[in-house]
Amino acid sequence: MKRSPAGVFACGLAMGAADIVPGVSGGTIALITGIYERLLAAIVSADSDALLMALSGRWNALWHRIDGGFLSILLLGILTAIFSMASGIHWLLTHYPQPLWSFFSGLILVSAVLLIRDEVTLNSFDSLAGFTFGVCIAVGAALMPPVTFLAGLPGLFFAGAMAICAMILPGISGSFLLVLMGMYEQVLSAVKTLQVTELSVLAAGCVTGLLLFARLLQHCLQRYRALAMAFLSGVLMGSLVAVWPWRQEVLLNAAEGAISASRPVLPSTVTDAQLLACFGACLIGCFLVWGAQALASRRGL
Repeated sequence: MKRSPAGVFACGLAMGAADIVPGVSGGTIALITGIYERLLAAIVSADSDALLMALSGRWNALWHRIDGGFLSILLLGILTAIFSMASGIHWLLTHYPQPLWSFFSGLILVSAVLLIRDEVTLNSFDSLAGFTFGVCIAVGAALMPPVTFLAGLPGLFFAGAMAICAMILPGISGSFLLVLMGMYEQVLSAVKTLQVTELSVLAAGCVTGLLLFARLLQHCLQRYRALAMAFLSGVLMGSLVAVWPWRQEVLLNAAEGAISASRPVLPSTVTDAQLLACFGACLIGCFLVWGAQALASRRGL
């Protein structure tokens, strides 16, 4: 289905909004709005031939090869959402974390349901095994204590390369990976305060990861689409553990000493559970994803 420029921009806004929160993946938004295959093909087309076109000054041919009009409008929508939402998300994380995580939970839950409904058929051993494995991977990762693999600018480069790979995968949130790597608040702060050096290094990591990963992803989806989608839907469903609103800090024994980790608990064990606000926020998240998918299907945006 051919999208209008306004429709592509709206998809970009939705993808940017998804990518900045550790909830639903921008890749999932691209999938349920019908632009995923076109996006992946445009990314993969940025290859050695495209580089030769750029070096030889064949800009018009390059623009058509990489679907430049589509990519530029989509990127504009993504960046608009990211830079306009960063401050608000940072403020909510500080002052209203439980309702915010409930909102993320609603986004994930409905995204998982839509992905399973539209892309996954759990009627074979392979698909069930893939789905189960995805759930186990996500739950295991969610229960791990956050670990910063690298610090400073190298850490930002690595985080960008890893997160962008997840951002184009249907089912895995790039921001969720940033949470697991202990880099989410640092990246969000860099976006909020427009730290040029940090954002440039992060962008370089994103471009590197994107160019290296997109071709492999396209190959897997072409050859093993059913199994890949079953696995990704399992990851998405299992990641609900990572965004559970009610949590407590616990100390884990490790070789280097005690490590603080956050664990999901029942609302009854939390002093101020904010049940009504959390339930409402979860419903809003559910309706947003469901409504976006329904609107895109009806109007062909």
